[in-house]
Amino acid sequence: MTLWALIGSAVIAVVAYALLSGFLTTYRRYRGKHVITCPQNSQSASVRVDAFKAAHWAAISGDPVLRLSSCSRWPENAGCGQECLSELKESPESCAVKTIVSQWYAGKSCVYCSHEIGPIVWHERPPAVRSEEGIIREWTDIAPETLPQVFRTHEPVCFNCSLAERLLHDHPEMIVKRNYRPEHKPTLAPTHTTY
Repeated sequence: MTLWALIGSAVIAVVAYALLSGFLTTYRRYRGKHVITCPQNSQSASVRVDAFKAAHWAAISGDPVLRLSSCSRWPENAGCGQECLSELKESPESCAVKTIVSQWYAGKSCVYCSHEIGPIVWHERPPAVRSEEGIIREWTDIAPETLPQVFRTHEPVCFNCSLAERLLHDHPEMIVKRNYRPEHKPTLAPTHTTY
């Protein structure tokens, strides 16, 4: 390999790394659902950014071009000016649904077992919530734009209690509840006699 081929390969590798790292960083930052305050009605709305396009422009020009790919207020307001993107551009991590929900659980304990919820592992052991009526709901069943209302009216439930309570609710015929009575152990009467 000649010196020029080696220098050319190194330059290509550096450029590819710069483009790819900018692409991946921007893509991770804007992917997924976000909750914003809609400027038109000052209500919460769930949005998705076209993360691929934003990452593409960030890799090329260094500045992401943000456009919404979906909004909970569409199709009724599909022609809006997307002014909410300024909120997303300012702080995309704080608008992410997982961040908002994780912050709500911080320092909270399960309503059933009183154990602290702790760090959330979304793909393995996601916590749930209990409504005022006592119904357990998973986060996949909750619309992101309703988060402020859910935070006011629901209580946190850990993963283990969520599983147990849903099983008890959905399949009561499979549950055997045993009432354990403490075992009576005979005790000797106290005595002052020495043996």
